[in-house]
Parts: sequence; structure tokens; C-alpha cells
Amino acid sequence: MSHPIVLGITGASGAIYAMRLLEVLRAAGCDVHLSISPSGRDVIRQELKINVDLEAFDAANLRSGNETSHKTGDRIAGKLHYYHYQDFMAPMASGSFLTAGMVICPCSGTTLSAVAAGAAGNLIQRAAEVHLKERRKLILVPRETPLSLAHIDNMRRATEAGAVVLPASPGWYHDARSVNDLVDFVVARICDQLGIEHILTKRWGTT
Repeated sequence: MSHPIVLGITGASGAIYAMRLLEVLRAAGCDVHLSISPSGRDVIRQELKINVDLEAFDAANLRSGNETSHKTGDRIAGKLHYYHYQDFMAPMASGSFLTAGMVICPCSGTTLSAVAAGAAGNLIQRAAEVHLKERRKLILVPRETPLSLAHIDNMRRATEAGAVVLPASPGWYHDARSVNDLVDFVVARICDQLGIEHILTKRWGTT
């Protein structure tokens, strides 16, 4: 059985990327260990009109509206495990808990700063710290624009520590026709980094 993926959702704009990524990972058969910051919850409510209760979490509420474009064949959907953002007893808070990688999507500037500085104030930041120290894949998906010098410097520091900085910057060369196509472009790039097979977009040079 493959190791789970850790997903942290924080308070940057672009909650749709997180919801779609969660769907695609589970459709691909990946177990997902999820934590959502209070600001992440607020952005989900603002952008997607979805109310997420961090104290009494209900996974049935999480939908991106683009569920049909990822075919799963006969694979069994991966399980979703939710952990409160202040639960430092969660498995992902320890390096002894094996994972296939972690994604913070979207990644707020505050979270990026904490990761770059190694200053964990919540479970998401602690799990990121663990992935860096254990030399496991950590993917940060910022969406902020324009970028300040502090943002750029924190991206550099996180990259030097071993993270992959993957901005939510969708391409247009894959014949994008809708917002969902642009969302899938970013999610596809995240899946590529994790080694997750997908059919979300056409690859360059293919018909």
C-alpha cells in the first residue's frame, strides 16, 4: 500500500485549486491527510460558498464542481483523514509517519514565511517542517501577486531547504476553454511532482 499524501489548505486565494487537488488525489486512490487553517476555511467560504467547520469537520462539503473530468477506472477512491490545525499529536507532525509527500495549496504568504524560517505555529507548518527535515517532497503553491521582496526571498529560502515552489500560474497552451481547464493545469503540475498519474491536461507535443 502506498504512503499517504499530506494536504494543507491555508489562507491564500485559490481555494478551488485545493478542492480539485483533493478530488484528483482521492480519485487516483491516494489516501489524503488534510488540515485546514482558519484563514483557509475563510477563503473557502468566500470563494466557493462552502462552510467548513474545523471543529466538526464533514468531508461531504468539499467539492470543486469539476469532478467529472478525472476518470478513475476500477481504482478505489482514497480515504480522507482530517486533522485540526492545532493538533500537534496528529501523525503528520512526526517524521516517523511515512508519507509520499506534502502539498500546501494554496500557500499563503504567512505560511510561506513560517516554512522558510522553520517556525511552526500550527500543524500545517509543523508538517512542512517535518517534510523538509526528512527530505521528503514538499510542494508549496503560492498565488500571491505581485510578489514583495520578502515573498521572493522566502521562496528562495524554502527552495534551498528542499521545497518545490509551484506558483498557481496556469498555462494557456493546452487549448484551455474554461476556468476548470486552467485549474486542472495547475493541479496536473502538482500531480506530476508527486508522481501521480492523471489525464487532466494534454502534454506538450502530444495529439
